Amino acid sequence: MQKILRSFLFVPADSEKKLKKATNLGADALILDLEDAVLPVNKALGRKLACAFLRDAKTNAQIWVRVNPLDSEYIAEDLEAVVPLAPDGIMLPKPDGPVDIETLSRRLERLEHKYELPLGGIKILPVATETARAVMSLGLYPRTHLPRLLGLTWGAEDLATDIGALTNKGPDGNFAFTYQVVRSHTLIAAKAAGIQAVDTLYDNFRDKEGLRARAGCAFAEGFTGMLAIHPAQVPIINKSFTPTEAQVRQAEAVIQAFKDDPGAGAVQVGGKMIDMPHLKQAQNILSLYKSTKS
Repeated sequence: MQKILRSFLFVPADSEKKLKKATNLGADALILDLEDAVLPVNKALGRKLACAFLRDAKTNAQIWVRVNPLDSEYIAEDLEAVVPLAPDGIMLPKPDGPVDIETLSRRLERLEHKYELPLGGIKILPVATETARAVMSLGLYPRTHLPRLLGLTWGAEDLATDIGALTNKGPDGNFAFTYQVVRSHTLIAAKAAGIQAVDTLYDNFRDKEGLRARAGCAFAEGFTGMLAIHPAQVPIINKSFTPTEAQVRQAEAVIQAFKDDPGAGAVQVGGKMIDMPHLKQAQNILSLYKSTKS
């Protein structure tokens, strides 16, 4: 069973102080950020500190690296620096679509060969919606063989810039309709491809109740995890994307009812009629729960 990653915490790769604090924050995955969080003048320092972290850090979290875009002047140095140290995954910003995942996969494979690493061991998580072209390519992910693809996540800031929007928020402070549609398409594309769906970050890290509400809704909709920009967000995200004891008990009751009556297309649980979609949902809940405990 592939481990479900609930929380992905960004850590600026050029900040020795933040890297030192990141190891014991409880995130399922740490993303050492070489892209937006690092100014051009600090790119070399970011690579150096990211490599030291990959080599020396003692943490239970997976370690990922957000490299610079494929068309940037930094990508070759990013990959040559971090791949020999076998990060768990690469976050790819601003891909146009699956074609860029294929390109990155080939580059990773060449480096894995070069450094005698297990082939295919390094996974990929693209920020799959940062341009209009990328949004139009979401439907291609389920139709493309991408064995390294762990999941899909999305972003609104770069997309707003790409389409010339003044803001990505509506009058109520929530994402405007265009970005809600993009979010939904990302979720559906990920599920159609059989991979993890990771919701974008909640930018107001002081608003814990707002984050709790957003994360709870995302989990209920089918997202499996969420990006985080501050350590304080990690425990809220982890809890929000873990099935509750009540949900687990209900799922076990549904599964047991079908085991007790294997020929039935529908059974009664707690005074309600439950059919096969409910059984599949119950199996998904238990699978997710077991994954978070592994």
